[in-house]
Amino acid sequence: MPATRQLLRLATAGSVDDGKSTLIGRLLLDAKLLLDDTLDALHRAGTNGTPDLAAITDGLRAEREQGITIDVAYRYFTTPRRSFIIADTPGHERYTRNMVTGASTAHLAVILIDARNGIVDQSRRHTAISSLLGIHHLVAAVNKMDLVDWDEDRFREIEAGFGALADRLGVKNAHAIPISALHGDNVVERGEKAPWYDGAPLLEHLEQVDVATDRGAGPLRLPVQWVIRPEDGGRGARRYAGQMAGGTLRPGDEVVVLPAGSRTRVTAIEQLDRQLETAAPPDAVAVRIADDLDIGRGDLLVDPEAIPAGGREVEATLCWMAESPLRAGDRFTIKHTTRTLRATVDSIEALLDVTTLDRVDPPGELVLNDIARVVLRTSAPLYPDPYDHNRTTGAFILIDDHTNDTVAAGMVRAVRPGEAHSHRSPDVTWHESGLDREHRWASLGTHGATVWLTGLPASGKSTIAVQLERALVEAGRPAYLLDGDNIRHGLSGDLGFSPGDRRENIRRVAHVARLMADAGTVAIVSLVSPYAADRALARELHEAARVPFIEVYVDTPAEVCAQRDPKGLYARARAGEVRHFTGVSAPYEPPETPELLVHGAVEAPEDAVKRLLQELGRHGGSR
Repeated sequence: MPATRQLLRLATAGSVDDGKSTLIGRLLLDAKLLLDDTLDALHRAGTNGTPDLAAITDGLRAEREQGITIDVAYRYFTTPRRSFIIADTPGHERYTRNMVTGASTAHLAVILIDARNGIVDQSRRHTAISSLLGIHHLVAAVNKMDLVDWDEDRFREIEAGFGALADRLGVKNAHAIPISALHGDNVVERGEKAPWYDGAPLLEHLEQVDVATDRGAGPLRLPVQWVIRPEDGGRGARRYAGQMAGGTLRPGDEVVVLPAGSRTRVTAIEQLDRQLETAAPPDAVAVRIADDLDIGRGDLLVDPEAIPAGGREVEATLCWMAESPLRAGDRFTIKHTTRTLRATVDSIEALLDVTTLDRVDPPGELVLNDIARVVLRTSAPLYPDPYDHNRTTGAFILIDDHTNDTVAAGMVRAVRPGEAHSHRSPDVTWHESGLDREHRWASLGTHGATVWLTGLPASGKSTIAVQLERALVEAGRPAYLLDGDNIRHGLSGDLGFSPGDRRENIRRVAHVARLMADAGTVAIVSLVSPYAADRALARELHEAARVPFIEVYVDTPAEVCAQRDPKGLYARARAGEVRHFTGVSAPYEPPETPELLVHGAVEAPEDAVKRLLQELGRHGGSR
């Protein structure tokens, strides 16, 4: 069997009219990779017998104008030494998102620079984006050298500037090649017009770039894409299929399955109808394991000695790709490898000026093509690698839930530790009381618990909470109401209503409620708490301390809430006077499996309280 040609993915970028399409056409023409009918069409489109080389890729753009959605023009070709996929990305600043799309999987970027203009803002922009996307090989194709009479000094000036730019970005493999795409000098064959240039022509350089040394590098990462069940209806081992994203895998290797944390051993690796002794990226494989574990799409098989840090807070570099602006607090679906979760943009930390490469003060919102450092909060722990360690497990996209459009591409910088452990003063340990909980509760004749009422503003939470508190106290049970408004008069008086401040408010209340419940009191929390991730953290905090946590969803339609709203906030929010108001300009995520569901529009508060007392009784919190 002949050896498979090594594949090189490359992206071309540059300002408008720098000659990207002409360069690609010249590559294909001089490498004799165009069919006769294509050549005839190019000659017919050209002038004075010169073929219109740009038409090879511009034809695809014309198709887009006719309604075909293709953001980047791709060309595929092979030479005796290598296979290539070229992504010809648009040059205008407005289409930065397209450049991100085209270069996201590239091994190498060719930055077109017009010799007459030198390095311009778009040159810096495209070089910076290439670096952000983890492209380690850059080529400055200094085009139109024929229009500056092949002036060596001009080329050396551009070469030095490009080298300095690459050094600042941390790209070590950067080269500059003087070319004339129109006439073919130094594209496929060495030109005679620049005897002072002793480097390789562009195609030869592309054929020589080594992109295979990273194969198998880094720790094992195998995202599970598909579970292949036995064909006999249940007997036999399942196989877990996916594409290798890092490291190497062999039969007999021990692996950890995330997010469960289960350990097992790989017994076999399959690819189509053959068994593999080893697998590495980008192999698509199916593996068998020694144990019967609950593994599904979105799980991740990793090296037990190199488990990625998991957490709900992800610091990332984000490229915003939608026409509508992005603001802190916006909610999306995040797709990371094969896993899909909910995510909130917690904050916009800094904006990248891709012209100066400086970080500037964070804006109130991101607009189309902005690149910024952000913090995301996910509905469940995510296990990515930093993007500069692994371009597959360090990347993600954000999807608009209403349009199903991909609105952002992201590159992970770091994952912050889990919430339950991240807000702890240094050098302190938990001081255990001299009384264990069972003895305390038995002596007091009570059982503590937390009742967490959530729902839209004016849904009736506080009314139910007040009546529940009275019913418990009059029955001789210690209970105390932690109302959202009251909390902000003291404990959270320093917080506003930004997404981050909202989350911090819930974190504080959850800790206070847990302490009160541990003391034997029924802590009654009445908070909108619109995000499932925040409520999940409150629940986990209680479960870790073995304290009952009862989530109550007061489900009242927004129109009913607006009618009964005693503060007039719904009207003010609809008039634009109140920003990020839940139920109008900010989302609410209903609990999927609350312990109790109250239909606030039809159920009387006293009836809801009766059901709540029964629920507390099942948890030992009520006589």
